[in-house]
Amino acid sequence: MAREPQAQAQQRPETQAATPGSGTSGRTRAQSKLDMVEALLRAPQGATIAELMTATGWQQHTVRGTLAGALKKRGLTITSDKPDGVRHYRAESR
Repeated sequence: MAREPQAQAQQRPETQAATPGSGTSGRTRAQSKLDMVEALLRAPQGATIAELMTATGWQQHTVRGTLAGALKKRGLTITSDKPDGVRHYRAESR
């Protein structure tokens, strides 16, 4: 007994992110977690590890690794201070 091929054309292409040069217009790519972390760190008050963990759903070691690796690769300088007893991290462009 032969099975009919399932129509994959029923998937909604409008839910997929547009890629540069794909010819689609008016659609933007969803903000990644890394973009979200960068935005939080660029805020005037910066962000704590706990705030970054809550925003991303990541564990503490993942947030720290992101600060030390991926964000530095993006050309950011990560600084920190402890004004109220809680360490706040900030990102600045190099």
